[in-house]
Formats: sequence, structure tokens, C-alpha cells
Amino acid sequence: MTSSESGGAGRPAAGTAPSRTVGALYAALGTALAGTSFVATSLLTHYPFLSGQTLRFALGALSLSLLSLVGRVPWPRPTRTEWALLALLAGTGLVGFNLACLAALGSAEPAVLGVIVGATPLLVAIAGPLLSRRRISGRLIASAALVVAGAALLIGFGRSTAGGFGFSLLALLGEVSFTLLAVPLLPRLGAIPVATYVCVLATVEMGVLTAAVELPGGDLRWPDARELGALCYLAVAVTAAAFIFYYLGLRTLGPEATSLFAGLIPVAAAFTAPIVGSGTLGAAQVTGSILVGTGLSAGLSAPARDAGQAAGAPASQGPEPGPADPKVPVPTADDDG
Repeated sequence: MTSSESGGAGRPAAGTAPSRTVGALYAALGTALAGTSFVATSLLTHYPFLSGQTLRFALGALSLSLLSLVGRVPWPRPTRTEWALLALLAGTGLVGFNLACLAALGSAEPAVLGVIVGATPLLVAIAGPLLSRRRISGRLIASAALVVAGAALLIGFGRSTAGGFGFSLLALLGEVSFTLLAVPLLPRLGAIPVATYVCVLATVEMGVLTAAVELPGGDLRWPDARELGALCYLAVAVTAAAFIFYYLGLRTLGPEATSLFAGLIPVAAAFTAPIVGSGTLGAAQVTGSILVGTGLSAGLSAPARDAGQAAGAPASQGPEPGPADPKVPVPTADDDG
């Protein structure tokens, strides 16, 4: 069995730094693509929400399936436990997150939702070690706090009702689950299969809601050309590509370090808004960006054992193999482990 088949435990220590660097690049690219969703979503304000999300996830699943066929990606069969985790991830990290965001924006300003969901790195830095029975890293907590503070400065603060605040908290939990529930799945299944399975399950779950809510009311319609273009962009770039890159980074860096990159989303928005004439770059945005950058630098320079290990790797092993390792052992029976 080669090192890529055995999980990379024999990988020499010299590969650690390049692997973490590549993982950081993947995580940064994934969150940057996710940040571009705001422009595309603004073109869908008059399109039925549930059916739009169903189409988005369906097109994303199709894109991922075609990519896996072209790239001949190994396709392990999930166990019953893994199917349950995949369904829970789709229901909370995709379907639940989007529904919670929609509900929150009905009674809260976008800044409130952004600040609360922006606390994801801090919550992951605490919950990740607790779930995997590792010690909580004070350095990662401090790094996450800097990222969250910087994001809050960038986004600003707004007004909200109690309901808006509550739905924003649910959106935060959905965002955290998108990271933490993927951790035990990635080492054996791989980034592309996990992303594909999750998109398929999210399509089914959102499709059921669409049939129950929008179909009886006659709200279903085919998107026009602009709406279809926005949905295709959300499916290919924000769903398929962003999921893959984020999960590749998660597999290499571990949950705590990877979640820090969520702070790049408001940074990218702050620096691109003046270019398109939808905002200004002031002292708060610059200061917030510096805080986010400082938190990222401190978090990524932490030892691997403090940064959460590679996804699913026990502390006694070497670093998780790079995301390009092609071979994954396929189980011969539907075993729950």
C-alpha cells in the first residue's frame, strides 16, 4: 500500500509547510468565490426563493458529477453513518443556512446577519477541539477573535428584532456545521464526492420544500435569461467550485484554521465595492482588514496540533496528505465502523 492509500502517515515532515500553504490557498479561493455570491443573488430578488435554490443545488450537483467523470475521481460508497452525516450536512449547512438567512433578513438588517455569521471562526475554534477531544488552543481563539472583530468593523452593525437575531444565530450554526460535519467525511470520501453528495441531498431536501410551499401557490416559473445566468454562476462558481476548494483546504488545514478564512469575504467586498461604485473604503474598512489579516497570519502560523490537525487525522499521525492524493480505499461492505 502506498502512502496515498494508507492516509499519508509516512509522508515526511518536509512536506508539511507546502501542504499547509496549498491548503491555505485552496481555503482562500473557496471563501473568495463564496463572497462573490452577493452580486449574483441580487439578480434573483424577484425569483421564487425555494425553486431558485433547488435549481442552484441541482446544477451544482450536475457540474460536480461531470467534473468527477472527466477527472476519474475515485468514488467511495458512503456507509450508513456517513449517509446520515451527509444528509445532516445538507440539511443544516445548505438548506437550513439559506432558509435561516432568508428569515433573518425579514426582520434584521444585513449587517446584523453578517456580524453574527462572521463569528463562525470563533465558534469553530471552540467546538472543533471539543468534538474531537483535543485541547482548545488559546492562540487559535485569539486569532479567531481578531478575524471576527475585523469582520465586524468591515460589515458594521445594524438593527434587528429578537426574531431576526434568533434566525441569525441559526444561520451561524448552519455555517459552523458546514465545516465541522465535513471533517469526519473528507479523509475517506474526498472533497469532490462529499460536495456532490451534499448537493444532491440538498436538491432533494429543497425540492420537497418547493413542492410543498411554492407549487401549490403557482409560484413556479422558468427563470429568464438574466436569472438563469445568475443561477448558473451560483451553481458552478459559488456552489461547486467554492465547495471543492474550501473542503480541500479543510482536509489539509483542519477546521479551526480553515474557518479563519471566512473573514476574507467582507475584506473582498470592502475593497471591490468602490470599484463598482457601491461603497467607499474608509478607516473602519482598512482597520478591519488589518485585523482580519493579523488573525489569519497568527492562526496559520500555529502548529498543526493547535490548528486542528488535517481533517479527520488523529494527533498521533503525521500531516494529512495533500488534497491531490488520488487513491482512497473503498469499503467492501456497508459498514458503520
